Amino acid sequence: MAWLEYLLPLIFLFPLAATAVIVVALRNLHDARVSSPFDAHRLREPGQSLRDRLDRAFAGLFLNGALGPIITLTPLVYGMGRMLFASQQNWLEWGLYGALSTLLVLVFCLRLIRDFQRIRRLKLGLACELAVGQELSRLIRPEAHPYYVFHDVPGAGDTLDHVAVTPHGVFAIETRARTPAVLPSGEEHNVVVVESERLRFPGWKERRPLRETRRAVRWLATWLEKEVGRTVPVQGVLVLPGWRIEDAAATSDLLVVSGDGLADHLPLQHPGELDTATHDAVIRALRQRVAGAALNRTPLS
Repeated sequence: MAWLEYLLPLIFLFPLAATAVIVVALRNLHDARVSSPFDAHRLREPGQSLRDRLDRAFAGLFLNGALGPIITLTPLVYGMGRMLFASQQNWLEWGLYGALSTLLVLVFCLRLIRDFQRIRRLKLGLACELAVGQELSRLIRPEAHPYYVFHDVPGAGDTLDHVAVTPHGVFAIETRARTPAVLPSGEEHNVVVVESERLRFPGWKERRPLRETRRAVRWLATWLEKEVGRTVPVQGVLVLPGWRIEDAAATSDLLVVSGDGLADHLPLQHPGELDTATHDAVIRALRQRVAGAALNRTPLS
């Protein structure tokens, strides 16, 4: 029967169809939105809407880049099947399959170029939003204010999550995310017990977070003493968002908190007093280090 010559080649398209289904499924798994562990509300940052659009643009680029080769190969694969099952070779038909594949290649190339240009525009817009956000933050955190916060401060082979400078000392703040255990009843067990050298989570123990926070404190204190020319009091803060902390006083040299109300905890800590000259010198040194790291960072293409 002649219609079988057109139906049987569809067998060769099943692997391509299965690959396309996997690609679409992976695309649907992507969701870059994050929620606060304190109140489950969506976290918002300067340029958040542009971040969301940028995520969607990258998802579109992934989809076009992954599905493009699959779709453009479909006419050729079907044509190869037709050649196997056809009783007569029709070169005009084979040429049609080749032309269709060529047209699909051009379509997906144009779509990829469009996605690339869109991502570049969104990146530029996001950079502008962040720059304006940093400038506006000076309204509530001017340079002369006694409190100053730095994010992603380059350290010795690693990055300090946050550094807070206050009149009562400098705080090296490290954040560690851990998933709470789930009890058989379905409730979350989010209690962590602090010991002098380790953290006891429900079902496991960890030493690394405390060790890394202490290492960050040592590096920051040594570096600031070298930059400022005098000893600077530095205290480490380990933040475990979403966890209830027990025996937090077990680590006398570190402050272990859940993160909720962190801004209220820091003013109560007094690792040491900073005079105005030292306070300003610390801020200048940290600003130069963060700015230097930003200049040396490889630009995103």
